[in-house]
Amino acid sequence: MNGLLDWGLGVVSSVQTFQSPALTAAMKAVTFFGSEYAYLLMLPLVYWCVDERKGFRLGVAFLFSAWLNAFLKLAWKQPRPYDFDPSVGLARETSFGFPSMHAQGPVTFWGVVGSWLRRPYGLLLAVFVPLIVGFSRVYLGVHFPTDVLAGWGFGLVVLALYFAFGSLIEAVFAAAHARVRLIAVAAVALAMNALHPQDVALAGAFLGMGFGYILMRLKFPFSAALGGGGRPARAAARMLRLIPGLAVAGALYIGLKAIFPGEASSYYRLFRFLRYGALGFWVAAGAPWLFLKLKLAGAPTHAAGE
Repeated sequence: MNGLLDWGLGVVSSVQTFQSPALTAAMKAVTFFGSEYAYLLMLPLVYWCVDERKGFRLGVAFLFSAWLNAFLKLAWKQPRPYDFDPSVGLARETSFGFPSMHAQGPVTFWGVVGSWLRRPYGLLLAVFVPLIVGFSRVYLGVHFPTDVLAGWGFGLVVLALYFAFGSLIEAVFAAAHARVRLIAVAAVALAMNALHPQDVALAGAFLGMGFGYILMRLKFPFSAALGGGGRPARAAARMLRLIPGLAVAGALYIGLKAIFPGEASSYYRLFRFLRYGALGFWVAAGAPWLFLKLKLAGAPTHAAGE
């Protein structure tokens, strides 16, 4: 183990001198906010209940950040602290450690969301959540401090790209013919798979979400802000969409995993791609269609991006 990792393991051990059952339980609760399950809840919530256009942009930024993180983890293949000293492992993960997605994800997600909120609340949220989630990873012994610092750094790079080019890319995408948009989404998903074939889930989610969003805008425009009568919907009415929306999303996420071939099968990656593709398509198009049919949401007068 090199000197930097030796230092990092020492930091983990020092942080854990404050260890207690209550603090460990609290840190495990905090770390949930950087997990895949948290984003499976929060991304649809933004898209379905806050603003579908902002939700789509947020989803694209987050999926790119998650894909970049997975690509970098495989490039570095760095073990985690408990691989060197099992006594510090208060939790376990199945992937490599560097950089930390639990650090990078909150920077990307809350950095975008925080930009929509009034100052200083948005700024505090964008800073506090990544800090506390990152600290929880060091405390739990699943990341070196350098993993967390790198995760924050790469998250900031994604944020910079988002703010620098997000509006331009969206404008070009909206002005293009639907067929060109579909081809562009498919090409990006293909590139994601080609560059990181070890896990095709994020490419599948991107393809499903991209195709779903294009179809929704063309065939049954949905507005997260409107209720069934075409009037602005109150927050409580919008939140009702989560009941059927998340019920189906959960069935796809858990049910398809149960019936599709497992990791031992040569078809595992194909069906993993299809599973996440179906989930992305449901979030972007299936659920909005259902909300419109159930009169839980309304359609805008003019669909943007036609």
